[in-house]
Amino acid sequence: MRLRALLDTDALGLKLLGGEDELDRTVRGVMTTDLRDPSRYLSGGELVLTGLAWRRDAADSEPFVRILVQEGVTALAAGEAELGDVPEDLVAACARHRLPLFAVHESVAFATITEHVVRQVSGERAGDLAAVVDRHRRMMTSGPAGGGPDVVLDLLGSDLDLRAWVLSPTGRLIAGPKASGPALPAEACGRLTAEHLTATRTGRRAPHRVLLGGTTYSLFPIRSTGRSPQAARDARETVLSDWLLAVEADAGDWAEERLDLLYGVTQLIAVERDRRETARTVRRRLAQEVLELVQTGAAPGEIAARLRVAAPVLLPGLGAAPHWQVVVARVDWDGAEIEGGPVAQALLEEILVDPLSAGPEPSDRIAVAHTGDEAIALVPLPAVSTEHDGSETGVLADALLESVRDPLTAGLNDDGRLTLGVSAAVHSAEGLRGALEEARHARRVAAARPGRVCAAGHQELASHVLLLPFVPDDVRRAFTARLLDPLRDYDRRHRAELIPTLEAFLDCDGSWTRCAARLHLHVNTLRYRVGRIEQLTSRDLSRLEDKLDFFLALRMS
Repeated sequence: MRLRALLDTDALGLKLLGGEDELDRTVRGVMTTDLRDPSRYLSGGELVLTGLAWRRDAADSEPFVRILVQEGVTALAAGEAELGDVPEDLVAACARHRLPLFAVHESVAFATITEHVVRQVSGERAGDLAAVVDRHRRMMTSGPAGGGPDVVLDLLGSDLDLRAWVLSPTGRLIAGPKASGPALPAEACGRLTAEHLTATRTGRRAPHRVLLGGTTYSLFPIRSTGRSPQAARDARETVLSDWLLAVEADAGDWAEERLDLLYGVTQLIAVERDRRETARTVRRRLAQEVLELVQTGAAPGEIAARLRVAAPVLLPGLGAAPHWQVVVARVDWDGAEIEGGPVAQALLEEILVDPLSAGPEPSDRIAVAHTGDEAIALVPLPAVSTEHDGSETGVLADALLESVRDPLTAGLNDDGRLTLGVSAAVHSAEGLRGALEEARHARRVAAARPGRVCAAGHQELASHVLLLPFVPDDVRRAFTARLLDPLRDYDRRHRAELIPTLEAFLDCDGSWTRCAARLHLHVNTLRYRVGRIEQLTSRDLSRLEDKLDFFLALRMS
């Protein structure tokens, strides 16, 4: 569709602020973003919708617009709900780069514009999908009158005679048709997801066809709104966070128009996925604030006050402050510079959902933040009881991965790893810092094990780790001096940088390739330094016990 057609639709509430000469440009999709750099999600031809949350001051507009133009965006539409009038610096930046700019009235939801564009673009290729969407505009609305992806799938069944399900990257059922046939078994969900992730990692073009129990399924990726199904990107950026649409049919002999129809459906469902991401913002912010307070050594009273704010959001109606557990996750890729924190955050949010639950929003009691390459979850528990064998209820490391191991292993293929650590439950702000360290130690224990998907719980940690916060200062000094003083002395005499090398080696979980890349060294140089460390300390960095001792010494020094 043409940009000019958007201005002719009064219901969209668009006002042109610049680019009158460019209104014959073609719109091929739509994407909503508040990222400072959304380039990884753009494929060209999009109308980009933004609430301007990325803008901190006037200097931010120029680089944001430059990125959009470089990625071939058709136009930009800025909402007025956050800042009122669209800032003049953004208007000027768009004018310099000849990027058409619209203002979106605060009374108009971005979902309304997204639905309109998707319907028009899909309608040009498949009239039956346009008719379905036109009759059921409520499918994209929130609240009881809507229904989200379930309504879309019911329409596929009633209007197009197609049974379909939406699955998460862990194999959990997000949505399915309510009106026809039995539910898709959990085992089938897991196998279909594993097949989809394997096909995605090996570069096979979607839709992926799978024969399961005598039935053929066609699997379509559900990407962020505005991304083309054929966009060529590093699959590892999104493979562990994208939903998929499993259709009970063989798409191999479908006409191009029918394939376009299904891709239009995935765009409609992607709106629901993006809405879920927006809903998680409050919980993510709560987790980030608590994490920053804990890591900066804030007073327990300040942390406790923040927890009192978080508790009603995560556990509505709870009378007393809950217990808390901390879960730390990390995703690492060999030989790739991919930001691991956001990937681990999205994945951990999904892993922590009860695998037997269905629907897009059962995770409203989970708050996950990310820092660097780590994702950190703050999990509230209404109460912690002790079983007859002395073990505590709550989040258990092995149980977290039991139902998701096979799909995630397929997504990680032979170059990725997921490691996860779980703390014991704590009942106060004073215990939260220890719980965070405990979960991080447990994750490192998991990282020392073989396998693509590994987890460890607090029960598996040695007693000296549990007691670390209470070790007397003189004992700390003696322990760290015994291990680190020989290395410090050698560094002073030879400028060998053994201490930084040791820190990087442990932080990379003993990976020679990642550590050498981080330090900008040849692997042989790294091996020489590690050998010198082992020689000076009489320790072996291939042994888990010695790695943990060095890690603790560095933390206590």
